[in-house]
Amino acid sequence: QSKPFRATALIVDDDPMQRDMICLLLEESEVDVIECESAEAAELVLERAAGSLVLMLTDVQLAGNMDGVELAHIARKYNPDMGVIVTSGKPLHQELPDGVQFWSKPWAPLDVIREAERMLYESRRAHEARSRS
Repeated sequence: QSKPFRATALIVDDDPMQRDMICLLLEESEVDVIECESAEAAELVLERAAGSLVLMLTDVQLAGNMDGVELAHIARKYNPDMGVIVTSGKPLHQELPDGVQFWSKPWAPLDVIREAERMLYESRRAHEARSRS
């Protein structure tokens, strides 16, 4: 018997209060959360666990040398099926990879829950389809 599918989201933001708020929202939706404050730390998570991630939400401005847009490109390489959201309070001047969403701040907390639940639903369907084949 296969174990139940648990979705995981990667939250990357150098603002601890913002990170905590997003994590609380996602945990209410029964999504496990991994938090990072830098793209470099997030890349290590992607190397090890990209296949189990259903969603990555990252701010553009991060601690460290890499920004959230660069991280979005890396995330796409590790897991092309994962939902990726890049968010910023400033207009975005860089190009995002295909399928990556840009959310301008401020966004509604409900949007995070809605998107996580959508990605969770899609991931569960894909997981069940793989289990049957």
